Amino acid sequence: MSGRIAKTGMLTAAGAMSGTSLDGVDVAVLRTDGHRIESFGRHAYRGYSQAERSGIAAGLGKWSGAEVAEATRIIEAAHLEALEGFRDADLIGFHGQTLAHAPRVHGTLQVGDGAMLSDRLGVPVVWDFRSADVELGGEGAPLAPFFHHACARHIGAREPVAFLNLGGVGNLTWVDPAIAAPQDEGALLAFDTGPANAPLNDLMQARRGQPFDRDGALARRGTVEAGALELFLAEPYFARIPPKSLDRNDFAEMVALVGELSDADAAATLTAMCAAGVVEAMQHCPAPPSKVLVTGGGRQNPVLMEMLRVALDCPVAPVEDVGLDGDMLEAQAFAFLAVRVARGLPTSCPSTTGVGAAVGGGTVSYPGEGMAAVQ
Repeated sequence: MSGRIAKTGMLTAAGAMSGTSLDGVDVAVLRTDGHRIESFGRHAYRGYSQAERSGIAAGLGKWSGAEVAEATRIIEAAHLEALEGFRDADLIGFHGQTLAHAPRVHGTLQVGDGAMLSDRLGVPVVWDFRSADVELGGEGAPLAPFFHHACARHIGAREPVAFLNLGGVGNLTWVDPAIAAPQDEGALLAFDTGPANAPLNDLMQARRGQPFDRDGALARRGTVEAGALELFLAEPYFARIPPKSLDRNDFAEMVALVGELSDADAAATLTAMCAAGVVEAMQHCPAPPSKVLVTGGGRQNPVLMEMLRVALDCPVAPVEDVGLDGDMLEAQAFAFLAVRVARGLPTSCPSTTGVGAAVGGGTVSYPGEGMAAVQ
């Protein structure tokens, strides 16, 4: 569908997400009016090759230059391939790839040209979700919380719940589903908990030539180095009051902290650091959640999940336990946010990114029409 986006009623939106774990592109469809989730649709995954992953990784932490240009080329080509089968959507939400994130210093950089994708696919594309929030004083992340609020109401939650996304970076969304609008006071609190899979994945790639610690098998054989864990928890980030956000490489020194450890002990310690960051984060919740629902790749690491269950005072379960898809939740979030942007609804607020007021930025590009900014 290449016409204008309807301003009322349900829309079929496809969301595309490439996260900080650098594993690939997720695409997922849902039906929504930007307030309520009517239904979830089909989804697809397009993994990165090792060469593509290396090309994207070379651009991490950079704001311009040849590495950024090459990473952009890879991202755009992969998304064109991943989205080819979704031309029947009413619109596409395109997150791009975060290469650098320093909202108080430089801003935030998600590479990928949504206008080009719209022209090539013949579908309206909503993109550049973070810039307006950062320009208005927000962190620009995390952006999934408004979708998490809709999910909590969709599953019929009656008490506060927490969504814990363990991707490259960890982030927590505390939701009170009794409050109808996500931007209303008391509905949400969201922030990054600390590094999650990224340091462990980097360690596995460097030491074992593997993209991640499958089933936590290596960590299970190791012993946590208490001194390294104490140094990690002494980082000033954990004492900051949320909202707050991180770049993938903000805790790059974690790998150095475990540099002298065996592979197994290093993996165990990095896994424990991820869990410890979550435990620290839970202290900021306005009220204890009734449960923690885990999404992202970290939920598939039984060692990490065991650490969380032991350390937290409430049930911890993968989001599949309530009928959601932990592999596709982030992609679904950008489908949901795309509809909100197209309809002028807010996508972040003071309690999710620290922005001064509820804001719905973003850009809508139509095939053959260049860009039309949505304020």
